[in-house]
Amino acid sequence: MKITLRQLRYLEALATERHFGRAAERCAVSQPALSAQIRDLEAALTVTLVERTSSGARLTRVGEEIVARARSILTEVGDLEAFARARGAALAGPLRLGVIPSIAPFLLPTLLPRAAARFPDLQLEIRETVTATLVEELAAGDLDLVVASVPLGHPALTELALFDDAFVLAAPRRGPFALAGIASAADIPADALLLLEDGHCLRDQTLAVCGAIDARRLRSSGVTSLTTILQLVAAGQGLTLLPDLFLATVPFDADNIRLTRFGDQEPRRTVGLAWRRTNPLAEEFRRFGDLVRACAPGVEGD
Repeated sequence: MKITLRQLRYLEALATERHFGRAAERCAVSQPALSAQIRDLEAALTVTLVERTSSGARLTRVGEEIVARARSILTEVGDLEAFARARGAALAGPLRLGVIPSIAPFLLPTLLPRAAARFPDLQLEIRETVTATLVEELAAGDLDLVVASVPLGHPALTELALFDDAFVLAAPRRGPFALAGIASAADIPADALLLLEDGHCLRDQTLAVCGAIDARRLRSSGVTSLTTILQLVAAGQGLTLLPDLFLATVPFDADNIRLTRFGDQEPRRTVGLAWRRTNPLAEEFRRFGDLVRACAPGVEGD
């Protein structure tokens, strides 16, 4: 009995979901069909890959090793398919694009219609989540491209810097946090600073540009949206740093919020594109990067 790519894909899904039902749903097949393919794979390899439990499935030690090899094979197959698509003159077919939450809502409304016009045969599939997850999925072959703040620092990835996204101070016009005389991000008091919750790279970037801030004085936060942060500023609850990309696309309450730029000391992040070094579509991805760059604040569209 020969091993098939379908069996490897089913095993990878089961390793990710740890549950036969969810893995079957992920693969768009019935649970009995997925279970049968896993049993056939075990028979072909003459090893037990999965421990069936009442609550789901657990990989055996050899199962974990087989999954690691299967993921490498599936990534290579994906790159082979990309190589075949690369023989065309333009990007076409499915393209899995990951974007971080502090960029996606403010970039995609401009990017998506332009991408449809420039690459009419391209089928974009969007994945929005935090940087660490996107990097992991990109390296594993589950995504083709990622738009995020760079550098990402992963040895398996190629990165292309696209544009700088400056940070602007947003402060309430009234109340105890209507602070004056903040000449740089490093002057922002820790107990006044409003941040996204842990796990968002924008939180880490904000803390980095604020210098040696006393993390013990930071307020805990469960906020996941920059729009919510802006509403808190308008309500006088604190101040924050907001990227130009956000401010260029979201209206703000000028009666209650004061925006301040830092001039020569203006902090910023770099927005870039990343893909696997082994992907043969590098030149096409650079062309796609040109399109993303054209969506930066202050850049005239096509």
